[in-house]
Amino acid sequence: MSKQTMGKDENGMFHPGKGKPSGVNKEEGLGIQATEPEKMDEYLELTEKYTVAEDELDPSLPVRHPNRNTSKGRDVYKGKENTGQSDKTKNEAFNEERAKVVAEELPGIMTKEQFKELANYTAECCITIYLGTHAAGVEVNEHCDPINFKNQLQEASRRLTESGKTEGFIKPLLEPGFDLVRNDEFWTALSPGFAVFIAPGYFKYIKMPVAPVEELLVMEPSFYVTPLIPIMACKEYFYLLVIGKKCAKLFKADAWGMQIVPVELPQSIDEVKRLSDLDATTFRSGSSGSRAPKASQEGQYHGAGGGNPDDKDNLLVYFEAVDDLLWDKVLNKENASLVLAGVEYEIPIYKSACDYHNVWPQALTGSREHQPTGTLYQDARELMKPYFKQRLTKALTQYMNNSAKETTSATAAKVIPAAYYAQVSHLFVAKGEHLWGTFDEMENKLRFHDSAAEGGEDLIDNAVVKTLSNGGEVFLLDKEQMPEGAQIAAILRF
Repeated sequence: MSKQTMGKDENGMFHPGKGKPSGVNKEEGLGIQATEPEKMDEYLELTEKYTVAEDELDPSLPVRHPNRNTSKGRDVYKGKENTGQSDKTKNEAFNEERAKVVAEELPGIMTKEQFKELANYTAECCITIYLGTHAAGVEVNEHCDPINFKNQLQEASRRLTESGKTEGFIKPLLEPGFDLVRNDEFWTALSPGFAVFIAPGYFKYIKMPVAPVEELLVMEPSFYVTPLIPIMACKEYFYLLVIGKKCAKLFKADAWGMQIVPVELPQSIDEVKRLSDLDATTFRSGSSGSRAPKASQEGQYHGAGGGNPDDKDNLLVYFEAVDDLLWDKVLNKENASLVLAGVEYEIPIYKSACDYHNVWPQALTGSREHQPTGTLYQDARELMKPYFKQRLTKALTQYMNNSAKETTSATAAKVIPAAYYAQVSHLFVAKGEHLWGTFDEMENKLRFHDSAAEGGEDLIDNAVVKTLSNGGEVFLLDKEQMPEGAQIAAILRF
């Protein structure tokens, strides 16, 4: 059989001869396609093998029926070989597996940066849940907390369905939450509060050291963060020194806990004497000069022969040594308050030996040497309540002193826009209060809604986020503490 001849185009491609169409499903011709030059010999060999005459197939060749499904058993279907997989259930399962979201825990005490990151997160749908939870008791035994959380997830699912979201959107969104519900171990190690933040591809939670003011479920384009204000890391901290005849321990504490400071301190007067190369019969007091009483000034010695020095002078020397080390190692660059804890008569002796300028006026009296750190902190925290309220007290005083001026306001219609425009230096927010509506920052248009059902966002929460983002301070108060009894109030920068 003579080989077929084909003409070349300007690109070097071979084409069927004239009158031999290459179209599919044509009665005429064998459907020969345009051919690359390097493939021409191969195609000619195939032609000779499977044809008996020009454009006539060998009768022995098996031919598929034109309606046969050539894609059977594969993830594509006839006529659409270049499209995606045709089995939707397989496709969805594949996507879910690749996009599996695992619940992630955030710190129980948040820094300002962590708070801002969470507060500024936006998505098509952001779900926020706040619950009160239990670390022990009958509520744990009866699984009250996981049941409560499951109910909230089901309510979220219902709302999403009503808003038109599909099961393909809802299921992967809430699945990490249902995984937590089934994790029995998780619900045996909780704190007083539980906050959950859910968005597409995002699931994080916080075990709050305090219970939220209210349990709620919020669905907005951003997370609801106002209840987190009480767990933000505060600026205030203090030192606690436990002192006794045979004890000296320094702790550093803040609004949330207390840890020992790893500084080596002498634990008795005998240790001080060994360190200073003085024997048990002759020792020197008042080496720091002005701190010591006149009878113990530089160059004055107590004791002679085998006699023992006075107990109070012993304590004074010991406390001076402790104070010197604390100053050198820790306190020389500090301004935080120092709380003393010890037997009542020892406190004034230490104060007379202490050079540190910021000793708290009240002390924790009694023997504290062996008190557990947890209860010791609770006692110290109660003593220091006024200390942690200093910023709030100062801010409320400033508000009252300027209440007749334009730099304060308890009107939401003024405060909320001011927060957006970085005018608020101090924001006061009533616990559990909400104002729903919208604010157009570009056009300075504020609209209030009667309820969350009308859409919009929580404008108080937005004001909190804007104020903190712009370097202001926010105080979450009981309603009776609020300036003018308002829902929201502010001190303005201008």
